[in-house]
Amino acid sequence: MEKFAIGVALGALGGALLVTNNYKMRTLVKKSQEEVQTKLDEMLDEKIQAMEEKAETVTEKVKDSVSSTVEEVKDKVKKTTKK
Repeated sequence: MEKFAIGVALGALGGALLVTNNYKMRTLVKKSQEEVQTKLDEMLDEKIQAMEEKAETVTEKVKDSVSSTVEEVKDKVKKTTKK
């Protein structure tokens, strides 16, 4: 993903350097660069959001596991103290 973004940025920069003498082409390149940047930002936002959701589910599973383990230990302690 990062290599792709770097490639796009370098390609856009190279294209911009080739057409610096033409105003219309410069504006077209700038517009294209903005569109690419917007798409990359959206892709990164989606990736980050997916990672956050996954982290939340893992955290919930860990909390459930810990609480069930704590309950099991409490039950065992109660059983051993009753004897």
